[in-house]
Amino acid sequence: MPKTEHWQWYVEEFSPTETHHHALEETYYAGRTKFQSVAVVRSATFGKMLILDGDTQSSQGDERIYHETLVHPALAGAGDRSRVLILGGGEGATLREVLRCAEVQACTMVDIDGEVVDLSKRFLAEWGANAWNDKRANVIIGDALKFLRESKETFGAIISDLTEPLPDSPSNPLFNADVFRDIKARLADGGVYVLQASTAAFHNIALHAKMARTLRTFFRYVRSFSTHVPAFDTEWAFLACSDKIDLAALNPAQIDAYVSKLNGYNTFYDAETHRRLFSLPIFVRRALAEEGDVF
Repeated sequence: MPKTEHWQWYVEEFSPTETHHHALEETYYAGRTKFQSVAVVRSATFGKMLILDGDTQSSQGDERIYHETLVHPALAGAGDRSRVLILGGGEGATLREVLRCAEVQACTMVDIDGEVVDLSKRFLAEWGANAWNDKRANVIIGDALKFLRESKETFGAIISDLTEPLPDSPSNPLFNADVFRDIKARLADGGVYVLQASTAAFHNIALHAKMARTLRTFFRYVRSFSTHVPAFDTEWAFLACSDKIDLAALNPAQIDAYVSKLNGYNTFYDAETHRRLFSLPIFVRRALAEEGDVF
């Protein structure tokens, strides 16, 4: 066994009985903003990593798995891709993926923590890939809750790239029935709301199921999908919500036609991957069918 004494370690605690250790080669930044703790590091396995409140948000090695999964199923299915809203998304990769679609005429991104956005531009420039300077991008540093309540705009897709709604998270106020009602009001006819929605691990699916149960009271179609994200060390879940579009039933030809028109190339998502994302194991389907708490 190789010796590990020379490494510094970032230890991510999933629960009091479960941790993931990352050997670090460099720490670019570690501190606190007004809203949360932030670290930008380089790990031996995953390259650069963004960490908020002790939780990995994305890594250089596999961020495209997460961001392509969050963005492209929704845009592939949306009836109108001309106007897109991103809630959160401070590192810029979600904005990057949205703007790869030439049909997007305007993308508004609202993130409350301007320091995270600035740190991402400084240390994680490859995440945003110059999306910040795209003339279609409108980046607002502010409260997404305030934006949803005051804006009169509608969007063909709304993408929530917020942190998990844990009690001490700045995202917690954005996960309740009133906010979901506001989000639905901002969706255009035939629009899709998609969100990262915690884990789909067999031992840690309760929060995801709670999100799904809540959203089913607002939308006709609420579909769970998931994929393994190596830097997260777990199966990560998402939810796609719409009154008109069932993302689980998209035609493969429609998906591949959409992907073929994207600027640049995908490393993860296409029609075959889409089928895999929405093919859920029995224990997930059972958890989603159970009655329980809502937000």
